[in-house]
Amino acid sequence: MQTLFSNIKGDRLIWAIAALLAIFSFLPVYSAASNLAYVSGDGDTFNYFVKHFLHLFLGFAIIYGVHKIPYRYFRGLSMIMIPVVLVLLVVTMFQPDVTESATNAKRWIRVPLVGFTFQPSTLASVVLMVYVARYLSKIQDKKVTFKETILPLWTPVFFVLVLILPANFSTTAIIFTMVIVLTFLGGYPLRYLAIIVGSGLVVLTLFILTAKAFPEAMPNRVDTWMSRIENFSNGEDTEADYQIEKAKIAIASGGIQGVGPGKSIQKNFLPQSSSDFIFAIIVEEYGLAGGLFLLMLYLWLLFRIVIVSQKADTIFGKLLVIGVGLPIVFQALINMAVAVELFPVTGQTLPLISSGGTSIWMTCLAIGIILSVSAKREEIKMQEDYEDNPLEILSETI
Repeated sequence: MQTLFSNIKGDRLIWAIAALLAIFSFLPVYSAASNLAYVSGDGDTFNYFVKHFLHLFLGFAIIYGVHKIPYRYFRGLSMIMIPVVLVLLVVTMFQPDVTESATNAKRWIRVPLVGFTFQPSTLASVVLMVYVARYLSKIQDKKVTFKETILPLWTPVFFVLVLILPANFSTTAIIFTMVIVLTFLGGYPLRYLAIIVGSGLVVLTLFILTAKAFPEAMPNRVDTWMSRIENFSNGEDTEADYQIEKAKIAIASGGIQGVGPGKSIQKNFLPQSSSDFIFAIIVEEYGLAGGLFLLMLYLWLLFRIVIVSQKADTIFGKLLVIGVGLPIVFQALINMAVAVELFPVTGQTLPLISSGGTSIWMTCLAIGIILSVSAKREEIKMQEDYEDNPLEILSETI
């Protein structure tokens, strides 16, 4: 065990935050899983506990493995992985339904032989952010025209987003927003960004009009988005707001201190209580104190991400940390905002808290990349300390 800890590099506080989130997740996931267990008929919640443990164990193995890879290698890996994720997204789009839920069926791909399902859009998000960071670092000291950036930068972004959009509008919107933020921070000209944002809105409008004209091509998806936005904007309580209403009841029931671990009532009525709406169950069981504790952990993570980015030794390292780190915190804030009806229902999970292997693993992949950049900084600092040691200077001169 001591050998393992000695091999852990990178920002120790990020390790601590990830560990705290993972440990904290067991109680609400185990509690919320009781509903799933009884719906499935076996009533055994321990299986869900073990499954969540295995997801987190593999996730931290991913963090450990990835943070050992020198982050400069991610430049080349992003070039290789972009075609791979495009193929996965195409396969996902045209495959038969693999889940019982009609709203989620087209987001997943079943891995042959192993048998578990995988969500390629989450992998595509991480790969795309690394790719964009690589390109922005490459043109950092150059003057480029908009035309020169269309093929190497915006074409991969366009294809990834278009392939995700039909099945998952919220993920598409988050990825697009994060790409715009990253390009802005990377010094990409504002007038070019305005063109991209305008073009994105035009493409989205054309897609919606096409889906409305040919509903058999994409059944239910556009209607689902529109109904969620309409239900959010009208401010009235309807049957379509069932999830939000149950989430608000759960939050209101929690008060300051909560009803206690495992004592949630709304978990029996709230769909996706162990994933999309787990924040509502946390506030019900642990109160406002538990919700604020969770919020502070994510804000602390954001603070450490900014620190690691500022201390990175290269432009690519700085942009890489921001590119893969910001979406984690952004997704967490969106999940919390949905639970308190500050945002329309999106289906986004709470990173490292919600159940679900793909979400946990891709979050851990992003954290591993951040720690890889941080570990490199530690190596440089150790080298500087080694070179500044008076005994070393003396030994070199003798």
